[in-house]
Amino acid sequence: MYPKAPFHTSFYCNKIAFLWLFLGFNAVAQNEALEYFDLKEVRLLESPFSKAMEKDREYLLEMDADRLLAPYLKEAGLVSKKENYPNWESTGLDGHIGGHYLSALSLLYASTGEDVILAKVNYFVAELERCQKANGDGYLSGIPSGKKIWKEIANADIKASSFGLNDRWVPLYNIHKTYSGLRDAYIYTGNDKAREMLIALTDWMMKEVSGLNEIQIQDMLRSEHGGLNEIFADVYDMTGNKEYLKLAQKFSHKAILDPLIAGQDNLNGMHANTQIPKVIGFKRIADLSKNKQWDDASTFFWKNVTGKRSVAIGGNSVSEHFNATDDFSGMIKSIEGPETCNTYNMLKLTKQLYATSPTTDYIEYYEKALYNHILTTQHAEKGGFVYFTPMRPGHYRVYSKPETSFWCCVGSGMENHVKYGEMIYAHQGNNLYVNLFIPSKLNWTSKKVKVVQENNFPEEASTKLTIDVEKKTFFSLKLRSPKWTEKQKVKILINGKEYKTKEDKSGYYTISRDWKKGDEVVFQVPMRLQQEQLPDGSDYYAFTYGPVLLASSYGSENQKGLFADDSRGGHIANGQHIPLAEIPILLESSASLLGHIKTIKERPLSFHLDGIYQEQFSKGFDLLPFYKIQAERYIIYWPKADAEKVEALQKQRAKKENQELKLDAITTDKLVAGEQQPEADHFIQMENSNTGYREDLHFRDAKGWFSYQMKNKTGNARYLYVAYFDADAKSVMNISINGKSIITKEMKGTSGVSVQYLQLPLSEVDYAKETITVKFSGQDNLPTSKIVEVRLLDTAYNLNE
Repeated sequence: MYPKAPFHTSFYCNKIAFLWLFLGFNAVAQNEALEYFDLKEVRLLESPFSKAMEKDREYLLEMDADRLLAPYLKEAGLVSKKENYPNWESTGLDGHIGGHYLSALSLLYASTGEDVILAKVNYFVAELERCQKANGDGYLSGIPSGKKIWKEIANADIKASSFGLNDRWVPLYNIHKTYSGLRDAYIYTGNDKAREMLIALTDWMMKEVSGLNEIQIQDMLRSEHGGLNEIFADVYDMTGNKEYLKLAQKFSHKAILDPLIAGQDNLNGMHANTQIPKVIGFKRIADLSKNKQWDDASTFFWKNVTGKRSVAIGGNSVSEHFNATDDFSGMIKSIEGPETCNTYNMLKLTKQLYATSPTTDYIEYYEKALYNHILTTQHAEKGGFVYFTPMRPGHYRVYSKPETSFWCCVGSGMENHVKYGEMIYAHQGNNLYVNLFIPSKLNWTSKKVKVVQENNFPEEASTKLTIDVEKKTFFSLKLRSPKWTEKQKVKILINGKEYKTKEDKSGYYTISRDWKKGDEVVFQVPMRLQQEQLPDGSDYYAFTYGPVLLASSYGSENQKGLFADDSRGGHIANGQHIPLAEIPILLESSASLLGHIKTIKERPLSFHLDGIYQEQFSKGFDLLPFYKIQAERYIIYWPKADAEKVEALQKQRAKKENQELKLDAITTDKLVAGEQQPEADHFIQMENSNTGYREDLHFRDAKGWFSYQMKNKTGNARYLYVAYFDADAKSVMNISINGKSIITKEMKGTSGVSVQYLQLPLSEVDYAKETITVKFSGQDNLPTSKIVEVRLLDTAYNLNE
């Protein structure tokens, strides 16, 4: 503790204090760990964020806890009070939303202090406790017939693939949500039962893998497993038992960790959200064990993903996978843009990294992703969460419904909007950091300091902080200096008088003084327009004003499935694609694009964009914050071309896309092989099968076999279309439909992607079925060819057209 009274008695003593604090205290403070405030110490005031939290609260209250608990009760041999929810909650990932729900309720309670929310937390924990006691060994999960696979794994009978483990859909990923829910119930509500259950479940896992060697555990970790290493590290931190830290290290996937330690980015083609939670665990273990190698690896990963793999919303991935850093064409073409879960986890990693290296680079990314991805992924009026946010110009998003949709991004979505208070402020010794300009009340309990932050940001580029202290109190207020501001116009006013200070090397303006009750600080941060090019340097540009991404509405027609049904693919916006050749093109050099944006003075945060090439768009487009565009098509990234290139560009796009659109128009069902969600949605089964990535395409092959249940709801499917790599002469195309062989031929080993096109030899009875099972098998010691894409077509297709 530092002396108080002697340093507040005279001007002379205050000067000594000032010198002592800067020469002595600051050095001490830098050695102290930065800490975040408990969510209970921060309360949101009215803003888009408080409204989003309230809408999330309504969604959570609409959920039926007993339906979410049903998988756990069934697995424990108890009678469930109600039936499972549909969708992913009854097709293999049963119980995963229950863990997210418990986490979300716990976070909401911490953010609001509402007794009705605490009661729901306590009920859910009590019911889970019944299940754990019935299981008798600490086990707790909703995985269907999970006990069977855990017994197999304990006996070293491990059948792992990227998206499966012993014939179950990512059971380690699933159970991670249960671990997380128990941890959060303890941390955010103080539920001691949850702590005991978490430790018991961790002990169960420790026993489960006690007979496995490192090679076997690492083999198991090929299957998506969430952030189990982080959880076990948390349990170590709670208990001090080093066995849990060892367990966390065992559950750290070396195939990802080792290249990161070596400074290698091998992420192309990897399932993005499988990897990010692993790195969160690496960082957690690094902090607890003082492991600089692992810490550096986590930082390297963060810099690569945010700097080379993320787009203007702060999100990353195409169809859930990291694309090549030098080719973002897939990002523009795909309707499966950045996944919300990825950003949810990138923000968790950012929070960890900032805590040990409090520089504003981390806050810049956090703010960008918060405003432009997370805030946009909930319908502001009707509620509902978004899975994919397409960057494809002119496309749209799909929103969940509480009775139909139970995707991973519904689970993380429940959590996203009830923890907005977590990064607004931080403290380190006597330093109080103001990182985000979100209206809120802070109660710095340990210092007996209260701060009220009021503003109409980002509509108005300033914020006001009012200090409330019982008596004069010395501390340093550190105001983040945003990179998006006009630095020369930044102004700080203390009680109406301008305060001059310089930005420090960490990116903050520091005000060190004795604060008295009622002191007011006004921080003016004028915003500027900026353009942001796709990371690969291609000619697509987005526009920002301050931290806010600007976008244009592009109509609300043909938004098929806008509010999702309970189908396995209901999270994908499968409505009409607007051809990229018809998208507006900006006609100028990149240096002058901002000159075509004018402020609409009568509307805050509104702009008008002109300079469009096509005659039909001569009136231009209005731009507004992306988070304000709801249930509409939109344009974020605008193509740009010089005058002489426009015609050639249009023809090139039209020719390429025409063939794709014709094929899509006659497609009854489609899946991309080797990608998690499409394969899970088509109920993949397999034996001795693997996935790979080649020429920027995913594929699946097998020495054994694999099969998909293709959807034929209309009964119109008549042809099978298979794209594959004919790259290995010693492989075979061996396909059966509903158990009947339709082709067997050895590959020639030519390069590139080929297409196999076959008429379905089915009876009228088979055609009437809603599913058609397509099976690929190896034969005579030859593996299958590398399958890239499978489609059912309802009309004949001319390959040469």
